[in-house]
Order: sequence, then structure tokens, then C-alpha cells
Amino acid sequence: MDTLTRLENTIGERLSADPDTSYVARLNAGGVGKIAQKVGEEATETVIAALSGSDEELVGEAADLLFHLTVLLQAKGIALSAVMTELDRREGVSGLDEKASRKDT
Repeated sequence: MDTLTRLENTIGERLSADPDTSYVARLNAGGVGKIAQKVGEEATETVIAALSGSDEELVGEAADLLFHLTVLLQAKGIALSAVMTELDRREGVSGLDEKASRKDT
């Protein structure tokens, strides 16, 4: 089992835990809006680290971003495998072509 799958499983187990003892449960208790806000904050911190931080800072922020994105996906009932399937679908397709194929771009 890879790291992201183990993380997804752990997060899934903790979503309904006691918010006083579980950070994941506390995030989930705040609702999808709060979780999405946290993903946005982590994305911003990742960008800042990429532009002005050390490699170690970028790695740490990227890990935080992946963690919080996984919490968001779990809260929405979306399996990480769905994201991987979408990435597989896009493999071998030019990023410019893929983006042009979307209706809302």
C-alpha cells in the first residue's frame, strides 16, 4: 500500500472521531467550506515556499497541501482512486489540448 492510500485510509477512519482528540475530525466538524478554506491556505503557503522558501519548506508545505486535499476529498466522499483515474485519463495528452477540451476554461 502506498503512502497516499495509507493516508486516505487513516483520514477516512478519523473523519467521525472525537473532534477534541482528532485534528481530522475537528476539520470535518467545520464542514466542507472550512476544509476547502484550509486547502486554499495550504496552497498559498506552498506557493510562497516555492517562490521564497527553502526546498525543505516547500516539501513540508506540499505535504500539508496533500494532507488537507485528501481530507477534503474524503469529506466529499471522493476516493483518491477517482483522482488517479482522471490523471491516468490525461496521461499522454498535451496539457494544452486537455485544457482546451474543457468547456469552462
